[in-house]
Amino acid sequence: MNYSSPIDSRLRDNTKNNTALCLKDVSKSFRSGGRRAQALKAVSLTAQKGQITGLVGPDGAGKTTILRLCAGLLKVDSGDILVMGINVGKRPLAVQSVIGYMPQQFGLYEELSVRENLDLYADLQGIPVNERREKYEQLMSMTRLGDFMDRLAGKLSGGMKQKLGLACTLIRSPSLLILDEPTVGVDPISRRELWSIVSHLVEDENISVFISTTYLDEAERCHRVGVLKQGELLILDDPGKIAGSQQGNTFQVRRFDRKKRKLQRLLSKHQAVMDAVIVGDAVRLIIKADYRPTVELFGLDTENVTLEPVEPRFEDGYVAMLEHEKTQERSSDDLNISEKDSDNVDVGQTVISVDHVGKRFKDFD
Repeated sequence: MNYSSPIDSRLRDNTKNNTALCLKDVSKSFRSGGRRAQALKAVSLTAQKGQITGLVGPDGAGKTTILRLCAGLLKVDSGDILVMGINVGKRPLAVQSVIGYMPQQFGLYEELSVRENLDLYADLQGIPVNERREKYEQLMSMTRLGDFMDRLAGKLSGGMKQKLGLACTLIRSPSLLILDEPTVGVDPISRRELWSIVSHLVEDENISVFISTTYLDEAERCHRVGVLKQGELLILDDPGKIAGSQQGNTFQVRRFDRKKRKLQRLLSKHQAVMDAVIVGDAVRLIIKADYRPTVELFGLDTENVTLEPVEPRFEDGYVAMLEHEKTQERSSDDLNISEKDSDNVDVGQTVISVDHVGKRFKDFD
């Protein structure tokens, strides 16, 4: 895969009816500490109608800046942004009438109940009172918050707050829904439910979604994913194709003595290895294309170690891409392996024990 040519032919024509969002050579900088920091450098991308388009990249790559520019909350230094055919720079208020935008910290009023938050956002969006009941029932059914209408927003769990924030964003059905890392800090079940809602909006209501995420497994749910690094777009493509760029380069290594952390550290130092992470009871490898990996290549005991090929994932293509660009930063999405040697712990030894623990909060069960 040619990482140096991220812009495909579709970016050259933003007049097609199936384009929900188009950025052309967008640059943005901010003044910080007496100097100007470049946040985006001539970024061009498109998001298609009826699809989920995702953005991933290390912290500070420019994901939130792009979303805020698309929502009309910031002005570009140069370039153009079109949302549903509307020029954001020239008509920001018109753009805001066709989008729904949910920032990382959504503005819920914690002293108000779920119902009162919905009423507030319905008032702000000018939704007639006689249309609200049906809309509320639809949103509460979608988010499974129907039993909590009278609960204060401040008494909701993190995942429930995010779902309420999404419900408030959808009080008026948008043509384009812009979500900035909506699943950060929520539990795995809530993450799954939020993505189920997003998929429903796209598949059943034909809403287009532009989303940033810190989770690489979530990027695989998108129709197309853009990878950002230091304000530049490395690629915009089908996540399956990005994963496929590492076909034949991904392997799994197991040691029968289960000393996987020691094995991970050993393999990480080998010149043939691009990345080595612990997955379950094995070490998953991304091998540089110039090498043909064998147990003997790594100097391992053939009787104690197995090595077998595995199908590449989006994460493999992402890591390889950042390595190809010779970046020194590692994404917060990457798995960080502790340097502390835990191999001396006996297999099966109890480290933490929890027995019959219960906890009840006064306002939330």
